[in-house]
Amino acid sequence: IRNYLFYGCEKLVSITIPDGATSIGNSAFNGCSSLTSITIPNSVTSIGNSVFYQCGSLASITMPDGVTKIEQYSFYYCSKLTSITIPDSVTSIGAYAFYYCRKLTNITMGNGVTSIDVGAFRNCDSLTSITIPNSVTSISTNAFYDCRSLTSITILATTPPSIQSSVFSGSKINKIIVPAGCGDAYKSATNWS
Repeated sequence: IRNYLFYGCEKLVSITIPDGATSIGNSAFNGCSSLTSITIPNSVTSIGNSVFYQCGSLASITMPDGVTKIEQYSFYYCSKLTSITIPDSVTSIGAYAFYYCRKLTNITMGNGVTSIDVGAFRNCDSLTSITIPNSVTSISTNAFYDCRSLTSITILATTPPSIQSSVFSGSKINKIIVPAGCGDAYKSATNWS
């Protein structure tokens, strides 16, 4: 599916991408404000940036198992998206990928993710908890900024991931759960205390 193919198709409600398709281009569904349902086959391994940008009616989506990266702005302002499962094949979550997904309450992050980029989950106001898999080694600035309902984080890595400033600013975190015996390592790690 080429870049911008359905850009601004405000009356598009649902679409099924045929088996055999391997990629969805940049901004392919950008601005499809009425899109509520999309079926993506497992043959798709590449999804471009801003692909579902401002798809404000999209409530759920299943990511194919072969996708390796969630590009920047992929789900930017998908204000009705309630849950997302990121498959193990994904290694990175791009900048502002889920920015302003205000109804997102459930994120299942696969064990292949190594990096979470700038503002990836910024302003996900309904998110109350998050589990960060042990594969994650870096979390960039403002990744969970202004997640106003976020109170609990579970981190599975025994070595604290490198995090930049303001990752959790604006949240209400009162509990950080780390692997047994790793508390001191997290307390002494930069920006974790």
